[in-house]
Amino acid sequence: MFSNRFNRWTVAALALAGSALVAVPGAVLAQTPDHPADTAAQFPTRNDLKSLTGAGSYLAARHASVERDASSAAAFYRSALRTDPKNNELLDRAFISLIADGDIEEAVKLAERILTIDKSNRVARLVVGVHDLKVKKYAAAQTNISQSIRGPITDLVATLLSGWASYGAGDAKGGVATIDKLTGPEWYPLFKDLHAGMILELSGKEKDAGARFERAYKLDDSMLRISEAYARWLSRNKDSASATAVYQAFDKKLARHPLIQEGLRETKAGKKLPPLIDSAQAGAAEALYGIGATLTRRGGEDLALVYLQLALYLQPSHPLALLSLADLYESVKRPQMAIKVYERVPANSPLKRNAQIQLAVDLDSADRTDDAIKILKGVVTDDPKDLEAIMALGNIERGRKKFGDCGATYSRGIDVLPAGNDKANSVWYYYRGICQERSKQWGKAEADMKKALELQPDQPHVLNYLGYSWIDQGVNLDDGMKMIKRAVEQRPDDGYIVDSLGWAYYRIGNYEEAVKNLERAIDLKPEDPTINDHLGDAYWRVGRTLEAKFQWSHARDLKPEPDDLPKIEAKIANGLAEDSNPSAAQAEKKKDDGKGG
Repeated sequence: MFSNRFNRWTVAALALAGSALVAVPGAVLAQTPDHPADTAAQFPTRNDLKSLTGAGSYLAARHASVERDASSAAAFYRSALRTDPKNNELLDRAFISLIADGDIEEAVKLAERILTIDKSNRVARLVVGVHDLKVKKYAAAQTNISQSIRGPITDLVATLLSGWASYGAGDAKGGVATIDKLTGPEWYPLFKDLHAGMILELSGKEKDAGARFERAYKLDDSMLRISEAYARWLSRNKDSASATAVYQAFDKKLARHPLIQEGLRETKAGKKLPPLIDSAQAGAAEALYGIGATLTRRGGEDLALVYLQLALYLQPSHPLALLSLADLYESVKRPQMAIKVYERVPANSPLKRNAQIQLAVDLDSADRTDDAIKILKGVVTDDPKDLEAIMALGNIERGRKKFGDCGATYSRGIDVLPAGNDKANSVWYYYRGICQERSKQWGKAEADMKKALELQPDQPHVLNYLGYSWIDQGVNLDDGMKMIKRAVEQRPDDGYIVDSLGWAYYRIGNYEEAVKNLERAIDLKPEDPTINDHLGDAYWRVGRTLEAKFQWSHARDLKPEPDDLPKIEAKIANGLAEDSNPSAAQAEKKKDDGKGG
């Protein structure tokens, strides 16, 4: 999926030890709520807070936290805190909620209160230190940041931030020395050389900066920001061809990253590119972003959220930090929060188009499908060959059962696919085939499914779909059964594919095998109404009528498709009619009559 792909774009693959994670008070993600459109209907307004008791505010805050509405949680905790200002738990929870909501200015005020009670609170120290850095109080920043240390991750972050604070105070040499003194895990040098190089670069020591970038690049040439920093340095200090070569090498590892594509265009045009970072604040934001993005996918979401919000506090329009934060919200299934973040990506960023695509996906998941489709159509209008946008549009239309529309959309993509029989193109024909089958264009659908299998012969989902369709129509029974069995061999734990095998047996009249496989499918997907309905039919055919009615009742309660509900209710009331399924022989006769596939 796009989200996973983009996450690979944003960070290096680092082996981060579990012991590196710092304990964050109050479980930040529990305080990282969604922002549903109907928040005002769920919770009182801020004016209503005045009428709530302390206990009422606390309970409302806890509920908001469960709903992942950080803004409401922070408001309610602060309301409760006003009625009980000496309650340290409320103070801590309000502080964490404000960080989660990205309201760092207000979080700083509570952090200062926390530090009068607990001078060793590391998160409060970090937040106050970052605030000091933002307002250029560099000495105070170093003092507070140095007291936020505990463990490999926080040691590294604090050291990098201290280095940038030194640079901001006019002591670039001291900043680099601070970074160089740090020892730790084998992945430290990547960040140390990158940030030391950026500090040296800004202080006019280009030769020394280049040595650091080159060393980092040799350690890991797949890390996006290292490749960018080195290529930019080469464009100014060596030649455009060398810079282009670095971009091209990265492009071979991960094709078509927007920032790399922009760099390629500019270096091929002979441009000298500016440094990646232009200030101490931007350098500190880069450090927070780099570690936060890495932690997002490595079990450190709580700490990642803190770092990413602080990065955006220092540099609100940092596009990679925004995309990493949105990715974090998606990983915890909070698309509403991700939507708000994607909307903040600057219009002039090369990453805006990618943000728009993922924004549309999240809008659709939030039942704002018309908005999603409008955005994607705009992206495709801007670039009719944007296969990623076309695929996203087709997938949304297919998911919303706009089968005529999605068939046409996938056709647009197929028309601009790269030449050649690349197996990656198989999915386009498979998806278009589904849309055509569902819009009752079986001849076209069958041709697309066969083309998909030609490109990728053992793709289990295509085998399953085509084989199931043939058997359900009573044609090509032997080939259809072989296809489904091949699909099950590859995906034995896929409840939908196992259901297909069970239903295939049902359609050819082998009810005992149907029951056996459909029971297995139910074990794998117990909450699927279609599979429960199928098992009810199979039970009825083998004489297990009470169990059949139980399965149908369960299927009814699982919210089946509107068209299926009346049929299920009729079976609950009357059972099944006499077996009218065509036998294998009858099905083969249909095939001989020219009505088959």
